[in-house]
Amino acid sequence: MNTAGHSEATTRRGLELTPFRGLRYDPDRVGSLAAVTSPPYDVVVRPDGLLHLQSADPHNIVRLILPQAATPTERNRQAADTLRDWLAAGVLTADPAPGFYVYEQRDGAGLLQRGVIGALRVSEPSECVVLPHEDVMPHIVADRAALMRATEANLEPLLLTYRGNGSATDTTAVIERTADLPPLLATTTEDGFHHRLWAVTDPAEVARIQSDLSRHQALIADGHHRWATYRRLRAEHPSPSPWDYGLVLLVDTARYPLRVRAIHRLLHGLPVTDALAALDGLFRVRRLDAPLPEALAALGDAAREGNAYLLAGDGAFHLVDRPDPALLDRTVPADRPEAWRSLDATVLHAALLDHVWRIPDSPAHIAYIHDAAATVAKAEHDGGTAVLLHPVREEVVRDLARQGVTMPRKSTSFGPKPASGLVLRALHV
Repeated sequence: MNTAGHSEATTRRGLELTPFRGLRYDPDRVGSLAAVTSPPYDVVVRPDGLLHLQSADPHNIVRLILPQAATPTERNRQAADTLRDWLAAGVLTADPAPGFYVYEQRDGAGLLQRGVIGALRVSEPSECVVLPHEDVMPHIVADRAALMRATEANLEPLLLTYRGNGSATDTTAVIERTADLPPLLATTTEDGFHHRLWAVTDPAEVARIQSDLSRHQALIADGHHRWATYRRLRAEHPSPSPWDYGLVLLVDTARYPLRVRAIHRLLHGLPVTDALAALDGLFRVRRLDAPLPEALAALGDAAREGNAYLLAGDGAFHLVDRPDPALLDRTVPADRPEAWRSLDATVLHAALLDHVWRIPDSPAHIAYIHDAAATVAKAEHDGGTAVLLHPVREEVVRDLARQGVTMPRKSTSFGPKPASGLVLRALHV
């Protein structure tokens, strides 16, 4: 496939970021800023994590991003009513002036991530400005669209990456100057991450960021469904309108590299013994009587040689690798680049889920979980099968995206992800 149309050099129109008046929690109206934050909606492990967040503070953002009621209509109405009530009570307040927001995350292991939050012009894939790398599930897009329509708000930012020249110039220069100033807020969440946020309202600094980003394209690191939702909602509203833009966090990974992790699968209703029996003659299977870290290390070693997975759920780990080439030839589509055909997620879905195990890719049959230990624990509790994957390198993801080739859904987890609840965007504020 010709990739010229997807290169930054030939992008006719780059990233168009615009300032907005952020909605933020009034720290005097909540127990603590940490207690009202949440991971992104699709990372919350349900129901345990949801209940934990709901009980952390009555104003936790999870009550907006994952409202709980009997029907979807009631859930969305509840989120809209909750947002309206919090605004009326001053729990959430709009900043006085529009601006960009510099956002910083640190952990105890030396990781530092900084980026800029703003409202990004929503573009179509054909424009080659924002590059998706994964497919989306229509029912999730429909769910997020209904929630955004009801609340008329972008409740949590997507995570997008772009590649600067690796030096502290332009956007990065503004970010690093801003990070030397006192922040609007600072908090530490229970996962040990330290979060800080600053507003950038000076017109010259805003213009510098806009000019710099206009020369770049971005890769969706996290938030494919929400980006697809932005596109749907923009199409529903005559332009110009606030729906022409969506809330994003942009990170220059030449300056602040992200971590890339796998997203694991929990197969409901498929016991490990049945999953393994079906692999006879198709994959090599080895039982590992080892703790999770050692099992994941063995998976990493095997993944360097080819497709490999860890199956769990019966109290042990089973390393599955060396697929039968004939199986791959007859199950993996041949009309895609070799880098796509050899992805672990491609082989998992095309060969194992579709052909060997015959499991539909629907919420009733498969759950997507970011944490390996949580996936294993739920498999053991429910009697299902956990399928643990090894992460894909960022350069592979970006190269496929520039070719216009999407990976199987939920193939990667870039992070750290922005905490939800630190800054929101109401469309009519």
